[in-house]
Amino acid sequence: MIFANYHTHTTFCDGRDTPEQLVQEALRLGCPAIGFSGHSIAPYDYAGMTPEHEAQYRAEVRRLQAACAGQIRILCGVEQDYWSEASMDDYDYVIGGVHYLRRGSEFRSVDGTPAILRSIVDDWFGGDWYAMAEEYYRLVGNLYEKTRCRVIAHFDLIEKFNEDGSLFDRNAPRYRAAALCALEQLRSAPVIFEINTGAIARGYRSTPYPAPFLLQAMQHSHLPRMLAADCHDRRFLLQSFAQYASLVTPGSFEPEFLLDF
Repeated sequence: MIFANYHTHTTFCDGRDTPEQLVQEALRLGCPAIGFSGHSIAPYDYAGMTPEHEAQYRAEVRRLQAACAGQIRILCGVEQDYWSEASMDDYDYVIGGVHYLRRGSEFRSVDGTPAILRSIVDDWFGGDWYAMAEEYYRLVGNLYEKTRCRVIAHFDLIEKFNEDGSLFDRNAPRYRAAALCALEQLRSAPVIFEINTGAIARGYRSTPYPAPFLLQAMQHSHLPRMLAADCHDRRFLLQSFAQYASLVTPGSFEPEFLLDF
């Protein structure tokens, strides 16, 4: 099977490699396409592009599109955080994600460190992990309405540090109800759901997002699914794709799957 990845970060945000280095790696691997998805401008987000970097990012990816025409299809996208107010114009596609919870003017990352995640639960939810999860999934369920994204990123990102179940019980009724409610909200939206292997590449998890019960619900409802490496290092551009390729919608590695809606 021929693979392609459309969730890719570069030195213009928090990735290690330039767009050109990533294109060269995609060519080496025989990919027919690659999609870039720089983190949106957001003053609260350490990973987000600056306005200057965003302009440079778009210009460089468009340059590569022209330079590599006939060799590989290159798409220029953005990963739009839920709270970002940055324009999404002039991008080929939008990936939507919830990376932060908010209280007033304060933002805290759900995937930064375990300590930050615990501080969210303790300071904002009185130690109630399931209240935090309910707030997180409320935002996830509203991602399409808020961003008009084509792709829903890492659906259950709050599981990043919880693979062993030490933070909360993913089988708890409140947790499952909140997650499945978000999925139900998005059921009729024209979105694709990621099977995201990024945390595997970075050593946080041994399995991708989402959890099996969510993946099964997506499969049962025939919701579109695609593999996403959430690549921050070209060595992991196709992280675990061969292992999980059977879980995605047929044709999902083609650019048209992402663009035709």
